Amino acid sequence: MKHEIIIAGFGGQGVLSMGKILAYAGLMEGKEVTWMPAYGPEQRGGTANVTVILSDSPISSPVLSAYDTAICLNQPSLDKFQPRVKPGGDLLYDSFGILNPPTRADITSYHIPAMETAAERQMMKCFNMFVLGGLLKLHPIVSVETVLKALKKTLPERHWNLLPTNEQAIRIGMEIVT
Repeated sequence: MKHEIIIAGFGGQGVLSMGKILAYAGLMEGKEVTWMPAYGPEQRGGTANVTVILSDSPISSPVLSAYDTAICLNQPSLDKFQPRVKPGGDLLYDSFGILNPPTRADITSYHIPAMETAAERQMMKCFNMFVLGGLLKLHPIVSVETVLKALKKTLPERHWNLLPTNEQAIRIGMEIVT
């Protein structure tokens, strides 16, 4: 198994955190992992993305030109990364901020109303966990239980009170992806 993922959106949406949690979970399950973030000096509000590779065998390079799965959380990210999804691959997107939805016929596009659901449930700080739940539903490349352990490892102890809310968001994300 080898899965190459790009997660992209605006700084502040939890893009890098989502990738870091996914990478930690992969390490905890004994997988080979790369985590390569990319963002400009305008990290908050500017575009940010992270490439995560999870594999059962050694990874030759963290640099990718095409992806098995793209998660796009804004229009600039969708415009940039939709063409770079491998034929037969998947694109997961949150329609909030997406004016022109995915159009490629050779990939499968999935919609997750993460922003809308987070606002309705007053769980805005968990937006990225809704999205991560959607990814795990489509591709159970790591277990939810391991993701929760990785989340605890990456969150400062002062935020551990948010772990049950984040778990709830992951599980809701798994239900709302279409």
